Amino acid sequence: MPELPEDLEAEPSVAPDLFGDTIAKARRFTANLAVHGEEYGLIGPLELPRLWTRHILNCVLVAPLLNPGRVGDIGSGAGLPGLVLAIARPDVDFVLIEPMERRVKWLNDQSAELELGNVTVMRGRAEDVGFTGGLDQITARAVSAFAKLIPMCAPLLRPDGELVLMKGAGAAAEIEAAAKQIKRFKLTDVQVRELGTGVLDDVTRVITATVR
Repeated sequence: MPELPEDLEAEPSVAPDLFGDTIAKARRFTANLAVHGEEYGLIGPLELPRLWTRHILNCVLVAPLLNPGRVGDIGSGAGLPGLVLAIARPDVDFVLIEPMERRVKWLNDQSAELELGNVTVMRGRAEDVGFTGGLDQITARAVSAFAKLIPMCAPLLRPDGELVLMKGAGAAAEIEAAAKQIKRFKLTDVQVRELGTGVLDDVTRVITATVR
């Protein structure tokens, strides 16, 4: 385990409950991100005092929404949520899509170090990659507005595939602003879901939608 920065947030007591048997890998990934995240341009130094709660646990709350199958993570960056979810859900195959070379290296290095056999990393933009048979679900965090994510993500999904997009407090307003794209790409069951109520101080919000 690398020497950790002094200002790194202590592991919250709920973390082992959320990760279960994979908590050791979650700890290793969090430590690596704390030590190397700023160097790779993945997180800023001000994020260390809230790295667990604001980032790692914020992402793992999405894990129960995923189904066994193939899940794409758009703009994976630091691996939030892609690597966190791959750690928590070894029964799901993840395709991490990231255009920046140094971030692709980070994702590949972490996947190898953590022995995540359920991860494939692809360099490129979502608009430029394709999948035979399509993806079952797609995640994304802090990538773009919902209206812009729909045309990026919907074509990559199989029929009846699902978007599971992490969003902030303005998620409901983003759905309203995306009315034209929702209709164009035939999205159904579009809703905001709040995860982690009573578990963390700040809930995790996701927009889920099915592509018909």
